[in-house]
Amino acid sequence: MITYTFALLSFVVALIISTVIIYYIARFFGAKDSLTTALFAAVIGTAVYTLIYYVVGQGLVAAFVAGIIWLLALQKLYSIGWFRALIIAFFIWIVTSIAGWFLPSLAGPI
Repeated sequence: MITYTFALLSFVVALIISTVIIYYIARFFGAKDSLTTALFAAVIGTAVYTLIYYVVGQGLVAAFVAGIIWLLALQKLYSIGWFRALIIAFFIWIVTSIAGWFLPSLAGPI
């Protein structure tokens, strides 16, 4: 059984990893914003995906809707256009996917 402490710790670790990845990808593409902006982007992304998956359910439609909303958030947070937000989001997705392959699962073996 997963405890609340473990769930909170897992969330914080994932949030830190996501924040760092977002920060460096955004910097690579010329964004001059702070680590705080990357943290906001990570929190907003997590909240949006969680809320949309809760309302719409798992699936391609939910992922598409949440992705569009997250692109809006990136666009506003970093004051960039749609295309640049899409490119940054794409690279964030690639790097977080690669990181997920190499980092051990937080939940451990099932």
